[in-house]
Amino acid sequence: MRLTKRKLEEVSFLDKIICDFCKKEYSIDVSNDIYEIQEFVSVYRTGGYGSIFGDGDELQVDICQHCFKKIIMDKIEKS
Repeated sequence: MRLTKRKLEEVSFLDKIICDFCKKEYSIDVSNDIYEIQEFVSVYRTGGYGSIFGDGDELQVDICQHCFKKIIMDKIEKS
């Protein structure tokens, strides 16, 4: 015999993402935004001993592809 229970769980899911540089908001409900969201560059890092970010501090950055190109790629291409 199998006895079962039902359980409701709360689930988190991505609804919107905001670029930390240009502050533009992208929503999964907007058809073209889903492609932009897929191109985001996201960095999640915990600072280690002696880190300039702080030992054990968490760093989270989300950058849209357009800002990433301006900030990072343009500098790499110029050097």
